[in-house]
Amino acid sequence: MKLVLNFLLVFFLATGTTKSQNNNSVNLFRPEDKGKWYVFLEGSEKGKDPLGVFQVENGMIHASGEKFGYIATEESYSNFHLKLEFKWGTKKYAPRLNEKRDAGILYNGDIYDGDKIWPRSLECQIQEGDCGDIWLIDSASVIHADTMTKRQPYHRVVKSKDAEKPTGEWNQVEVIVNNGEITYLVNGQVVNKAKSPNPKTGRIMLQSEGAEIYYRNVSIRKL
Repeated sequence: MKLVLNFLLVFFLATGTTKSQNNNSVNLFRPEDKGKWYVFLEGSEKGKDPLGVFQVENGMIHASGEKFGYIATEESYSNFHLKLEFKWGTKKYAPRLNEKRDAGILYNGDIYDGDKIWPRSLECQIQEGDCGDIWLIDSASVIHADTMTKRQPYHRVVKSKDAEKPTGEWNQVEVIVNNGEITYLVNGQVVNKAKSPNPKTGRIMLQSEGAEIYYRNVSIRKL
């Protein structure tokens, strides 16, 4: 019986590995891949994190929220399927002490004039009660409901439904960009759709924005 159990364990591990490889998904922001990502914080140089705002703990990315900033890929992406899970912590910081907990996934990040808060990009909003909104930053644009959004410093496209779990629970968020079609899913439910993103390609960034947050199982598959 022990031999049979060992065989089954090896079988499941092998098939699980094969499935992962066939899926062509890769994990982002692993410590062993330090050359593939960097941290940028308001008031600091690129790659400097004196307060330890971003830490990898037990396989999770812990963003303290103490400083506005992001952890960013060095690589740019255009057609992809990004998945992650997030959970709010308890700490909050000025200037958002009395505001909703806020963070987000920035993608198609265009660092045309260097890293800053916040670079031209599209955002999948992660904010209490608003998870799945589209934010367009620094004149980014999309077509939503057959209408081109206005080019503004910030523009919001509200989600179509609420699929967010209560604060303190894990939520899964997916961002799919495929041949100009954008889809956001929260906990398996489609909550927003748009098309024709501008910029069309760029870096992916996870925000620290005044609230403690944990990210885990951050993976991307190129389409």
